[in-house]
Amino acid sequence: MNNILTITNLSKKYKGNDKYSVKDLCFEVSEGELFAFLGPNGAGKSTTIKCITGALPFNEGNVSICGYDLHDNPISAKKNIGYVPDNHFLYETMTANEYINFMADIYGVGLNDRKARAEKYLELFELTDVVNKPVGGYSHGMKQKICIIGALIHNPKLWILDEPLTGLDPKSAYNLKELMREHCKEGNSVLFSSHIIEVVEKLCDRVAIIDKGKLIVSGSMDEIRANNEDNSLEEFFISVTDSSVQGGERLDEKFGKDEFSA
Repeated sequence: MNNILTITNLSKKYKGNDKYSVKDLCFEVSEGELFAFLGPNGAGKSTTIKCITGALPFNEGNVSICGYDLHDNPISAKKNIGYVPDNHFLYETMTANEYINFMADIYGVGLNDRKARAEKYLELFELTDVVNKPVGGYSHGMKQKICIIGALIHNPKLWILDEPLTGLDPKSAYNLKELMREHCKEGNSVLFSSHIIEVVEKLCDRVAIIDKGKLIVSGSMDEIRANNEDNSLEEFFISVTDSSVQGGERLDEKFGKDEFSA
């Protein structure tokens, strides 16, 4: 199975800060994989995601997307990414239709493909009736849906979502989760960050947990369940991040060095 995303020793330090926000981060996302990226507030999740997408430069390490090095070949790498950020980046004077076509133009999506995809997603998220209205007048949830459609219009190999369920009604949240599954079944990959651990547990193939800028756990859901003394991923998450914060026992000592990869 090929890797869609490979991160090697990624380190990021913000200007004027003595400490790294992310340090020596390594993990991979394989073709067809739904991968969750978890951590407490301030752990470095959004920083990492912004580095992967090229929105932020990083100090050390490498990011490869579909075999393209983000430093050496940034355009080819970014063409394979669809990104839904944790806050809206929309041109609010544009209509939804104009924004979707703008995104399709950027990624070179043909007229037939963009029309078919736009119609599918607009109908799914019940936006067809407002597609010609400026997005500045949309609710938070409606803007989130437009961001999702804009990120999917070119059918990216790697779909990255940072807290994508925020502001979505239950039906839209369900449809988004189904889209994530569908995207992976087509041979693409999804990397997403969420604080809703119950969703992650039901949805994902593999999970990475970051704390204080360092990866503390990376493994499949089956591996985590096999070594989880608690009853849920939520309890496991709390226990390992508490250990990390408090300087408690190391995870390779608790579970065995070969059980988890970091």
